[in-house]
Amino acid sequence: MFKNYDELPSVLDVKELHEFLGISRSYAYQLLHREDFPTLHIASRLLVTKENLKAWMEQNTNGSTLQ
Repeated sequence: MFKNYDELPSVLDVKELHEFLGISRSYAYQLLHREDFPTLHIASRLLVTKENLKAWMEQNTNGSTLQ
């Protein structure tokens, strides 16, 4: 499990996304399929870059930034 943002790999898969956000695996898949989520499609894999995840989170919260 990741203790903070800095420990994340540069590209996250569904398992890493669900562990970091503390959400179910099925909800992580739902996020990765949303049109407004910055999903990276490589073959059949659904991924998100660490930087795009940070930007998406900042745009979809009250403006607080990740540390």
